[in-house]
Amino acid sequence: MLLTRGRRARRVAVIATVVAVGVIGTTVAAQATSKLKKGQTVYYIPKDTLNPYEVIADRGGKLALTAIGNKQVVQSGTKDTAAAQLPAIQTAIQTGANAIVIAGNDPAALCPQLKQAMAKGIAVVTFDSDTNCRQLFINQADTETIGRSQIQQLGKEMHYTGEFAILSAASTASNQNAWIKFMKIELKKFPKVKLVSTVYGNDDPTTATQVTQGLLQHFPKLKGIISPTTVGILAAAQVVDAAGDKGKVLVTGLGTPLEMKKYILNGTSPDVILWNPANLGYLAAYAAVELASRAITNAQGQSFVAGKLGKFSVGAGHTILLGAPFVFNKANIDKFNF
Repeated sequence: MLLTRGRRARRVAVIATVVAVGVIGTTVAAQATSKLKKGQTVYYIPKDTLNPYEVIADRGGKLALTAIGNKQVVQSGTKDTAAAQLPAIQTAIQTGANAIVIAGNDPAALCPQLKQAMAKGIAVVTFDSDTNCRQLFINQADTETIGRSQIQQLGKEMHYTGEFAILSAASTASNQNAWIKFMKIELKKFPKVKLVSTVYGNDDPTTATQVTQGLLQHFPKLKGIISPTTVGILAAAQVVDAAGDKGKVLVTGLGTPLEMKKYILNGTSPDVILWNPANLGYLAAYAAVELASRAITNAQGQSFVAGKLGKFSVGAGHTILLGAPFVFNKANIDKFNF
């Protein structure tokens, strides 16, 4: 759906502000927590165990689960593939886990095992990257806004003219592909901005570095790189900086402020977009335990209190939205420590 000019302006304005989170009264919080079962085990299955973003999200989940009185087990592979995640799903099933929270590396390939888990009564929640089979998806921010905003940011920095490339994670990652879809839709508004290549770093620093180097070699007129993945954007910034191309090739996309601080301050990356991954993992934990405790179903309109984050409701498509994305730049980067 295309946005009117007024709605676009409002969405862009939302990106530039942090969503304030209300404080929950202790009585309300206590009532909400009392519905949840303690002593449950929740398996967190990240895209891979080496991705810093995923590590932060998993830590947020552990914080929530500890507060509730539940146990977290983090297990996955070191590569962004469905095959690397399958053993963790099987272990969760075999050990009688109460819930699985997973960032899917493939929307379809994981489904036979995830359906088996649900058939065993295990609650399945996806976060960060969705699959075709789950009970709830915790969406970090509105998919359309994330995709469009990255084009808007880079377009502004490029003065709406020139060549750019996209450095994605795995070619099968549902979140990456959804964001890129809306990037391409937004790109139609800027006829002088040309997408020359989309490459895949598979959320592996070495691979992401190599494909970024290839972009600089094959496209000497390149003015920008968008990487909607924290591993990719860091690798791209490092390559551009080392090549002496800062200011010539602009790097933006989704990045954590601590990792990208150096490159924001030195001008390699004018800004990055993200949300708080710890809050994403935290919210996913509450959703998973709510389901496992039978305190809610995944029906639209069901609501619950997610600890310090406040009240959330299940929306269309059995999706829960964390909030709006945020732009990190030189003016605010020193205020964040994740």
